[in-house]
Amino acid sequence: MNNPNKPTFESSLKSLDTEEWLDIHFYRPIGFRWALLFQKWKITPNQVTIASIIIGVAAGICFYYTDIYTNLLGIFLLIWANSYDSADGQLARITNQKSNLGRILDGACGDFWFGSIYIAIIVRLWPEWNFLILILALTTGYFHTKQAAMADYYRNLHLLFLNGKKGSEMDNSIKLLTDLKAIPWKKKPVIKFFESMYFFYTQGQELWTPALQKMLFVINTKYQGIAPGWFRETFRTKSLPLMKYTNMLSFNLRSIVLFISVLTGYPWMYFIFEMTVMNILLASMVTRHERICRQFITELKTRA
Repeated sequence: MNNPNKPTFESSLKSLDTEEWLDIHFYRPIGFRWALLFQKWKITPNQVTIASIIIGVAAGICFYYTDIYTNLLGIFLLIWANSYDSADGQLARITNQKSNLGRILDGACGDFWFGSIYIAIIVRLWPEWNFLILILALTTGYFHTKQAAMADYYRNLHLLFLNGKKGSEMDNSIKLLTDLKAIPWKKKPVIKFFESMYFFYTQGQELWTPALQKMLFVINTKYQGIAPGWFRETFRTKSLPLMKYTNMLSFNLRSIVLFISVLTGYPWMYFIFEMTVMNILLASMVTRHERICRQFITELKTRA
């Protein structure tokens, strides 16, 4: 007989709407097995996230070297780090160990990985490229953070209207600022720092989505923050096709291009890909989503 209290693979997922094929068939199954093991060992999601950061940073260092075996080690480590990044969220869901700090650490995880990767590529190409590679990397890094941030924002928005507030990690900067002011610098400097970074992160997401913010304002004022059923169903229908953009702007596509660029000896090609293909995807995603939100604003205001 099956144990009704035993965690299932499905219970560890956010939603099939927002899962990419490679995640659902590779990273999530591996992450679920890690999560079960960590649960048995009484390891917390935040500890798993920190381990993921350390492994991911080590992976980045491996990309400094031109030796193909060291690069392959870096690829293995980055895949391992991402399986832990999957496991921490799955562990948090099956054990109900969710926290703001966990959300912040999880969001910063990829920044640490790719920060290490970017630095490794800069140092590797510096003798030949000098300041040009630094400028290219810094510019790419800026857009990289925007791509990842907006993909995360739209994914959580979709989950908000699909599963409700409990099934989403959607935040708003006004609430975060209120919480931030209540944290004293002297007593909790580390928490204050991370919460400050998360506030600016969320504020940046909102600044890129003016039509979405107006739509949320209408829902909060006219419907007391509870989206009507007709809206939730129609929003899911229109938002679902855009989930492919959130997936492409996340880890898998960029990591595959990174691996190919490093193994072929042209790591600078990864930066070019980020600056062109990924930014085109970002612009298309934001433009289409803002158009959908403008349509909903009118309907939300006129419909009873």
